[in-house]
Amino acid sequence: MSSGGGSSRTDQESGAGAARKKFKGVRRRKWGKWVSEIRVPGKQERLWLGSYSTPEAAAVAHDIASYCLRGPSSIESLNFPLMLPASAREDMSPKSIQKAASDAGMAIDAQTILNRVPENELETEFCEPAGGDHGGNWHGNNTGMGEWDISIEDYL
Repeated sequence: MSSGGGSSRTDQESGAGAARKKFKGVRRRKWGKWVSEIRVPGKQERLWLGSYSTPEAAAVAHDIASYCLRGPSSIESLNFPLMLPASAREDMSPKSIQKAASDAGMAIDAQTILNRVPENELETEFCEPAGGDHGGNWHGNNTGMGEWDISIEDYL
């Protein structure tokens, strides 16, 4: 009876993945991607909302779709009710809802990725002309991450 002999699934998943909150409408694929989908009220069909790098992005996509499909009555069941954009509407077609939700989730993923990249790598990757030629007239600037802020409302 050694203390390290048997390992449960929770022990194997220790780290950032196991410590994350479970969000409504979000699940994790075996290979690590986070996906979201939602059932259309009154129908058996589901809307695929996308595959994301973070559970937060998938949760935001679910929130947008849930609000657009169910209206203000869904506020209490949202993952991030305070992040819901003022422009979210109930009168959208399922395809439009799917696109708005997917775009919002991708925006959250993009912001998360940009926040993880050190600033000096951003300058190298995004601010220099192709080939590293410094003779071009566009170089970006050193103002930091503030310029990369993305709003969910940009996608609705």
